[in-house]
Parts: sequence; structure tokens; C-alpha cells
Amino acid sequence: MIQFIVLQNRQGKTRLSKYYRAYTDEAKTKIEGEIHRIVTTRDPKFTNFVEFKEYKLIYRRYAGLFFTLCVDVNDNELVYFESIHLFVELLDQFFGNVCELDLVFNFNKVYMILDEFFLAGEVQETSKQTILHRVQDLDKLE
Repeated sequence: MIQFIVLQNRQGKTRLSKYYRAYTDEAKTKIEGEIHRIVTTRDPKFTNFVEFKEYKLIYRRYAGLFFTLCVDVNDNELVYFESIHLFVELLDQFFGNVCELDLVFNFNKVYMILDEFFLAGEVQETSKQTILHRVQDLDKLE
């Protein structure tokens, strides 16, 4: 199960976060700082899987953004690693060459995509076309 999802830029600014467990605001800030230190200072020749407390961090870097998932220790890393890539592809198709500013100014649409993809910390749908079709239908309602 996914514990949380965090998208951060290289400077450590959190651009998107979704927690599937209850944390206090102080704990969230502390966790996001720790994640930034871990993923930005890690040597690129190492894997993108890191032990983090009693969980695992799985991260990928796209341009200036780090997409990080925190999952249970027994979960399959490669499934979530590919899920990050699928999420980026969804964002890219929806926004047309997505950038950091799209995430900042259209955060509600990014959360819509995220909620269609993940539900309660589990992968809900893996079909790109199905997710995009649902999100476009929801976007028309606004």
C-alpha cells in the first residue's frame, strides 16, 4: 500500500503531496525534508529504491522534479516504479508537455488525475486512455 506521494523540485519545494495515512503537519514537513535530503543527495549509480523507516521510498527524477512514493516493505518496487512513469505520462498527455508550473497552477486537475489513478493508497486503474477519458469528462463539468 502507498503511504504517501510527494512531488518536489530540486530546491526541496513540495509541489504536490497526497497522504494516505494520518500525519500531523509537523510530521509531514519533517518527512518531506528528509525525503528531499535522501533523493537529491543519492548517487545516480544506485537504485531508486531506498529504505525509509519501516517503509520503502521509490523515486524517479523527471527534469527538475522528483516523484517519490512511500510504500510498504513487502510491496513490489517495480510496479510502483512503473506507476510513477505512468503518472508522468498521464500528466504529459493531459497538459501537453507538462512542466512544474502546470502542477502549481492546476493542482486541482493534478489531484483529479491522481485520484483516478490511485485510490486509498492502491493502484485503481492502469489504462491511460480510461483515466484520461474520465478526467476529461470531469474537466468538462467544471
